[in-house]
Amino acid sequence: MSTPLLDVQGLVKYFPLKAGLLGRPGAVVRAVDGVSFALQAGETLGIVGESGCGKSTTARLIMHLINPTTGTVRFEGRVAGSRQLAMREFRRQVQMVFQDSYASLNPRLTVEDSVAFGPIVHGMASAEAIRRAQALLDRVGLEPARFAGRYPHELSGGQRQRVNMARALALQPRVLILDEAVSALDKSVEAQVLNLLLDLKDEFGLTYIFISHDLEVVRFVASRVLVMYLGKVAEVGPTEALYTGSRHPYTTALLGSLLSMDPDRRTDKAPLAGDPPNPINPPAGCRFHTRCAFAESVCSKTDPTLAAIGPGHAAACLMAQAGSGHSKATARAA
Repeated sequence: MSTPLLDVQGLVKYFPLKAGLLGRPGAVVRAVDGVSFALQAGETLGIVGESGCGKSTTARLIMHLINPTTGTVRFEGRVAGSRQLAMREFRRQVQMVFQDSYASLNPRLTVEDSVAFGPIVHGMASAEAIRRAQALLDRVGLEPARFAGRYPHELSGGQRQRVNMARALALQPRVLILDEAVSALDKSVEAQVLNLLLDLKDEFGLTYIFISHDLEVVRFVASRVLVMYLGKVAEVGPTEALYTGSRHPYTTALLGSLLSMDPDRRTDKAPLAGDPPNPINPPAGCRFHTRCAFAESVCSKTDPTLAAIGPGHAAACLMAQAGSGHSKATARAA
């Protein structure tokens, strides 16, 4: 395959807690612990998982809004934040839309000024930046004559999120990271914004990372899905392959929470019980083994790696690894 547009390798973020007695190093919160994936131009990668699994932290690490403990982010083969690719240029190519549409906007700037701010900072003349801002506002469904001079508090949540999308597009990026960008919207507005995102993707040739709790929304927009659990990648694969043939028990449990209109498929008990372990002291071996119905003794001793189970489809589960020692794994690799 060609060089990925965005290549994330070994991304780790540990948040240190207070130091212990006598100045000894304190514990750390393992928020993200070795996340790797490649993003090809034109695709939409959905990232899903329970709250606290590291989805949003991963997005912020990619954007270098927080510095990674270790790991690299490459854009078209160049390391972001290095001599190869300055962070200023990287952020022109990769933009982010946040969940909180109100907190994302400066309350003292009008809608027009918020969208024009980025291009002006990057050297564009004010008049040209204003023209671009007005064109983008019109493109996202906010008529400039009515909305350009308004302030964030004068807009609805859906309108503010459209402003955030216009602002993210103002620098003409190639990648958009959408962190729960529609989760705070009611369903009718959510549908409008999702359709807008799909239209913008085709029109501007964008590549998306779409982070969401809503598995149905992810299935609608994503071409590939990455499942995270306790800071690690549990499974990744093409959307339909993963939704119809998941191989990690955690992914299967997540999909089991989807609602169905078929009365014969009603859920009588929760597909997954208990809370995720403490990220300060995660369990040894497979991090999911404390909640997994298929766990065996080997699961508490061996940390599974992502094993290929199909074209572009991989799962970090000992049942998917030949010769792993799990009773449901094949004896040896082919």
